[in-house]
Amino acid sequence: QVQLVESGGGLVQAGGSLRLSCAADGRTFSDGRTFEDYLMGWFRQAPGKGREFVARINWNSVNLYYADSVKGRFTISRDNAKNTIYLQMNSLKPEDTAVYYCNAHAAVDYWGQGTQVTVSS
Repeated sequence: QVQLVESGGGLVQAGGSLRLSCAADGRTFSDGRTFEDYLMGWFRQAPGKGREFVARINWNSVNLYYADSVKGRFTISRDNAKNTIYLQMNSLKPEDTAVYYCNAHAAVDYWGQGTQVTVSS
């Protein structure tokens, strides 16, 4: 079964940047679909809060969706040849501090294990 593996989290000062990556360590998911079949996205969960949507991207990168809180600061992208998506995060704020999760969405959802992003003021 394909697993989603996030990387790129860390500690950064407010105003700084980070780039998250999420790689699918296989070509075919357990339901027979391939990476291109999935709407890929990022969610995050801050301490004491529920998981919230951050950004999503469709298979050919034409349709991009962002939470209002990150519009203009975050950019989602994908490389289907590498089975990988990215989240470029600029102008980071302390309120962006959270565990960031990669998501693959089709008839079922797959989640990564999460990567911690901490923004200091």
